[in-house]
Amino acid sequence: MSKVYDFEGDRGAAAPDGCGGPHRGLMLLELPRWTVEYGASRLVDLARTATGPALPGERDLGRGRPVLVLPGFSANDRLTGRLRGHLVQRGWEVHGWDLGSNHGLTERIVAGLPQRLGELAERYDEPVGVVGWSFGGLLARWLAHEHPDRVRQVVCLGSPWRAEGERTRATGMFERSRVKHGIVPHAREIVDQLRGPVPVPLTAVWSRTDGIVPWRGCTVDEQDGTDGRAPAENVEVVSSHVGMVANPLVLSVVVDRLRQDPADWHPFAWSRVVAGLPGLAGFAGAAS
Repeated sequence: MSKVYDFEGDRGAAAPDGCGGPHRGLMLLELPRWTVEYGASRLVDLARTATGPALPGERDLGRGRPVLVLPGFSANDRLTGRLRGHLVQRGWEVHGWDLGSNHGLTERIVAGLPQRLGELAERYDEPVGVVGWSFGGLLARWLAHEHPDRVRQVVCLGSPWRAEGERTRATGMFERSRVKHGIVPHAREIVDQLRGPVPVPLTAVWSRTDGIVPWRGCTVDEQDGTDGRAPAENVEVVSSHVGMVANPLVLSVVVDRLRQDPADWHPFAWSRVVAGLPGLAGFAGAAS
């Protein structure tokens, strides 16, 4: 069972490699892959700063709309800086969560995150786009359930929200953090709630080469929105898990999705974004 927390108390039953979880070799490659992904996206943005936007009006894509970016487990706002800077350069008003390191469903986070969302929604007088990386994506789903009127849409980056599947490589970290930092008494209810269908447009970005979480647990049941439910879609990329907040392909997906009008939703298409990623068309094709 893929665990956010080990509520059942069977933390000793580790899943072996090859049973749906990430291979150990992929986990060991996470850091060197992140280095390449971070450097590549920095070069893209530096080049555009020097030469001007690659596409007409690119710097106005965000139109000043607010975005809240949630870090992954044990991460903080500093580690999402590459993603936030990329969005700022394209016209969004981007904000970190200002809650320090993400230690899971602690009292501070469960109380502080809705307050942070409310502050931004009131400041801009409109719903906020929420981008969540890894466990931050689970928190983004929870925010959408709790405050659908304040969330414009949700983009999850490598977020293992499903109950079924194999154990992630980070489950032990959750259990150690639970002992050190605690969790709210109703943590199980929060997890059950966030696993329900999200009431706002949702994009799940995931990678088969994720070295930390099993990709099958990150995918969503797609729906096009024509039946009255909010649209939900999957976008596969070639990326490490840590690199989800720096990989040029992932950043291009986030930009494209945040541009969408929830009232006039268009499904994701690589053909729409490859033009803005010169030299990476083949890489994008491998992910499509």
